[in-house]
Amino acid sequence: IAFLVFIPQRTIRPMWAVSLMHKSAVDVLKRPVPEETVTGSFGKFISEIKPQQLSSVVLHRSKRMVLDSIGVGLIGSTTDVFELALQHCQDMYAADDISSVYGRKNAKLSPTLAAFVNGVATHSMDFDDTWHPATHPSGAVLPAVLALGDMMPTNRKPSGLDFLLAFNVGIEIQGRLMRFSNEAHNIPKRFHPPTVVGTMGSAAACARLLSLDHSQCSHALAIAASLSGAPMANAATQSKPLHIANAARFGLEAALLASRGLKASPQVLDTVPGVAGFNAFYEDYVSRPLGSPSDDGHMFLLEEQDMAFKRFPAHLGMHWVADAAASVHKHLVGFGHSTFSPAQIQDIQLRVPKSKYINRPFPESEHEARHSFQFNACSALLDGEVTVQSFTPAAMSRPELLALLSRVHVEHPDDNPANFNCMYGEVQVTLLGGDILRGRCDTFYGHWRNPLTDDSLRKKFRNNAGMVLSSEKIERVIDVVDQLDRIENCSSLLSELQ
Repeated sequence: IAFLVFIPQRTIRPMWAVSLMHKSAVDVLKRPVPEETVTGSFGKFISEIKPQQLSSVVLHRSKRMVLDSIGVGLIGSTTDVFELALQHCQDMYAADDISSVYGRKNAKLSPTLAAFVNGVATHSMDFDDTWHPATHPSGAVLPAVLALGDMMPTNRKPSGLDFLLAFNVGIEIQGRLMRFSNEAHNIPKRFHPPTVVGTMGSAAACARLLSLDHSQCSHALAIAASLSGAPMANAATQSKPLHIANAARFGLEAALLASRGLKASPQVLDTVPGVAGFNAFYEDYVSRPLGSPSDDGHMFLLEEQDMAFKRFPAHLGMHWVADAAASVHKHLVGFGHSTFSPAQIQDIQLRVPKSKYINRPFPESEHEARHSFQFNACSALLDGEVTVQSFTPAAMSRPELLALLSRVHVEHPDDNPANFNCMYGEVQVTLLGGDILRGRCDTFYGHWRNPLTDDSLRKKFRNNAGMVLSSEKIERVIDVVDQLDRIENCSSLLSELQ
């Protein structure tokens, strides 16, 4: 009897092939040690940096930032957009008597909502500080750490030095991330930088204040990356202050979620082929790890480069043309008149960087006016300066101002890049008789190369805070901020802001 047996064909692989397959599988599954990744290095820095590593220069500069940011937040609490945001939070969310609100004696909200509305106040007039590469660092961080400080139990309130350390960590993370990209050095076109690096900085500052471990700090950054971004189309609108507000709020939210154990990508700051992390925001992003704070100390970027503080509430680029126009105003008045008539002027030529969202010939709102080369140049030409009052409806609708605006032409010289570190503003006025007056500003007073003196900064604070606080309370806030690195409990600062 014959049997026919079917045996399925099998491929017999030699042992060396099996060995290679095994090795390949091991290679694919291998993951980098967290501490060896860029993201891990940032987490380690945030969790391990010590207050003793803040130099006297960094302490002084960061206290100036805190004072200025509180002041612009207080005057910002008088704006319509702040009132709208506050009413929204009070009407839509349950009452939560935890964290203080700028300019409102009896108003308190949950920490994240307080960070949000105080962030709105800070940027509602575009009066907050600016750094290079271009972002508004303090407004994204200070409202978050203030709200978190209110939230922490009385027996666990951070010292003033710990508070300043957390604030500086938030500033440092923003600066480091922006220096990974050449695109970030220029005036933005696609998205507003504080909505990205600001959210990350807020998360880092809050993670530090919560004393999270290095893994939780890394996850806080990764969570914040998923809560980031806003388009530049909303610049010069009432929605722009929401950019800073959301950065403060969502950064705090990210740190609180990380403290509860929520996890996210351990490589969000790394360059991983085929998977976009932080480089989704900056296409030329080249990540580099942060050195361990325990290795030969750490120099904060704030020590290398100071901050720009605005003398009037408008986009930073406006300060160049305002100073240039103010110098022309002096010449016009110098012709023997205390004032002059716009009818004397035949033509106004502005030479400024090319940047679409701040080139607004006839602004129709205060927010557009704060982002208009033309408006700020003409205001300074007419009045000799730009002030808080320049953006009121009465000032904006003056016939003589509108007459000047109609005579403005704009040029964009090739040697004038859209970069806060190397741009200039030039104003040329041609009079009816043919005389030409020209003013140029390369570095305005308040720029990081020509910073406001402490007296000028305090004067700005007194003017801003005076819209809300009594003169006695204003002086107490100045004293508390000045001594912040020496007080045992930051409650003294928190109580003065209530």
